[in-house]
Amino acid sequence: MTQPIEVKVFFNFRSPYCYLASKTMFEIFDKYNTKLLWRPVGGWDLRSPPERAKKKIPITRQDVARFAKKMGIPLNPPPMDTEPTPAGAGSLFAEQQGLLRPYIVEMMRSEWSGGNNIKDQGVLLAVADKIGLDSQQFLAATQCPNNLEQLAINAQEADKLGVIGVPSFVIGEQVFWGQDRIEFVLDHLRELRASSM
Repeated sequence: MTQPIEVKVFFNFRSPYCYLASKTMFEIFDKYNTKLLWRPVGGWDLRSPPERAKKKIPITRQDVARFAKKMGIPLNPPPMDTEPTPAGAGSLFAEQQGLLRPYIVEMMRSEWSGGNNIKDQGVLLAVADKIGLDSQQFLAATQCPNNLEQLAINAQEADKLGVIGVPSFVIGEQVFWGQDRIEFVLDHLRELRASSM
């Protein structure tokens, strides 16, 4: 059997476009012989800086609302002061426990459908409990210096690869930026599969 194709996924839990991607991106891994290389980031990494974000938010929310309506999914944005870093750090623990996929789906649902602030411990623990993560180990993981350092390392890797936003999917030298580029990721995987036959 051929080696799986590695797909690096750069993801920030604060991004509404990552919420949209959480509904469709797993087709990449369900339908093709691929390996997910998970690259979460925290804070403002791979997002517009605060001053620019203030100007972009009204247009972004209109844009995301159109996508959500077309996809038939709810949209209820979280508070403006939502901080994604603990959720990003916690995702590394979820990955270790084999629960990354339900973690991504449920964390984004809680934030962008439930309108919850994912920096709040109660919100984080509710997600952990729902998907079966040990609450104390998970809470420790959200604050673990090694996990926080890994988020920063992921952001540095993104910069080296030329990744400029989230979600981004990197296959070899090909960078696909945006949840609306997932179909191009699938096209590329089909081409790679055909070329290896």
